[in-house]
Amino acid sequence: MGQQFSERELDRIIGMAWEDRTPFEAIKVQFDLPEKEVIKLMRKTLKPKSFRLWRKRVNSGVSQKHLRKRSAEIGRFKCSRQRFISNNKISKR
Repeated sequence: MGQQFSERELDRIIGMAWEDRTPFEAIKVQFDLPEKEVIKLMRKTLKPKSFRLWRKRVNSGVSQKHLRKRSAEIGRFKCSRQRFISNNKISKR
């Protein structure tokens, strides 16, 4: 990972990666961070158990992380509280 992100940007990337309905493509567009780099970032930042749970969810089919695997019924998702999120509550190292 050659890019340097502020703590706020890292929190936002991790939050987007954790959210099932936010595709990797959205992270790529917003932060120019491809899926492989997001995975590296999550591995480095999350506790090992949290990372394993995240990877299991992303790979299980429950997650909608890949646009090409998504149902056409799922459009852009924005939580009604999204702009008020200030701190990432995901377990970090």
